[in-house]
Amino acid sequence: MTQLAQEQTSASAPPPWTGPGITGWGLTGMLVVLYLLNASDKAVFGLIAQPLREDLNLSASQIGFTGSLFFLAFTVGGFLAGPINKLLALRWSIALIAVLWGLVMLPLVVWATFAVLLASRMLLGFTEGPTSALLHTAAYSWHPPNKRGLPSGLILTGSMLAKMAVVPLLALIVAEYGWRTAIIVLAAATALWCVPWLLTWRPGPYQVGGKHAVPEDATTEPAVPWLRLLTSKTFVSAVVVAITAYALMSVVLTWLPSYFEQGLGYSRLESGTLFAAPSFVGIATLVGGSWLSDRGVSRGLSTRLVRVVVPCVGVMVAGVLLLSLPLLGSPLLAVIAVSVAYGLVVAIFPLLNAAVIATCPPRQTAGVIGAFFALQAIGGIIGPWSMGIVVDASASKVDGYTAAFQCLGVVGAVAAVAALFLADPLRDRERLRVTR
Repeated sequence: MTQLAQEQTSASAPPPWTGPGITGWGLTGMLVVLYLLNASDKAVFGLIAQPLREDLNLSASQIGFTGSLFFLAFTVGGFLAGPINKLLALRWSIALIAVLWGLVMLPLVVWATFAVLLASRMLLGFTEGPTSALLHTAAYSWHPPNKRGLPSGLILTGSMLAKMAVVPLLALIVAEYGWRTAIIVLAAATALWCVPWLLTWRPGPYQVGGKHAVPEDATTEPAVPWLRLLTSKTFVSAVVVAITAYALMSVVLTWLPSYFEQGLGYSRLESGTLFAAPSFVGIATLVGGSWLSDRGVSRGLSTRLVRVVVPCVGVMVAGVLLLSLPLLGSPLLAVIAVSVAYGLVVAIFPLLNAAVIATCPPRQTAGVIGAFFALQAIGGIIGPWSMGIVVDASASKVDGYTAAFQCLGVVGAVAAVAALFLADPLRDRERLRVTR
């Protein structure tokens, strides 16, 4: 059965279950809120990086190393999404990891040392690793395959909303009450989210595999060997592009307030507030790009054009913007260039995610998403630490930040060009089913 035929079959499935006060989009909204809190846990490190450096007498390389260790643990944890989805119902697995985020951050509040900082961030990365895959799997159970770009984009906007709404508030909390209070507030908010989640969550009608999934029948696709799924040209090339994009995202999360403060001359409060600037672009590109992508697929446009070519072009444009930073000559223009580049890069994730999922059987959704998100987080391991090393080795802070951003732009553009030649979801889907 072709991809288009399967999408049409899925689209004709019964409408999602609805109960008192609950709909598929309502539950998707709850997942967006949780991803917002998840992104806030990540972003708060960038916000408190300078106060931590001052309190603990840390170097830029140590801060960057801490950020990279977080993403190393995040990568390892991401591979657990598939096994967790088989062992636990999504209701309990998502609530459990949400509670764990808050618990692993709290020791730093009591014992503020570099060793505790490293341990806390690594445990946070490990527990957050499976999160995005599980959240997407939960959302996909309520939306047919040809309409999954928008819900995926909405979930990822949680990261943008965190920087727009939560991070400025956290910046005020840090300025008035210290960085410890910001951590306590985030831990409490995540625990409170679990209450309505446990009371309202129900799985949707679309097959995504895992415990308590929709029952299989004679039309259910058999599984494809994991090695074949994870070595297809579409998966590998999408992962490489995503790694470069994730490197930029992790650098922004870890270093952007420091770049604004030390590199561009803004005050600490201004830097914390400007931290939201890239998110205004990102939320527009995420929602708009995902909606247009779903609309294009539904109207018959090539999946490869919509899910591969468009995001790759976006990464190439972002690379050009980052390369142009030394030519801008204005702090405001630099903020705009980095913000637009960031917005273009974050918009690729729901599109590449949809491209990768298009190659796999529904029952293997969580495992494939988990592997995709885990491997792309390699960019988070490389990005923050490399930025710290470059900044420490440069003649001036602004030169160091600029050189690092330029390197990210070049590597991303090269990876995007390669993916234009290699990635084709429909081709790989047919090959995987014919040769298994």
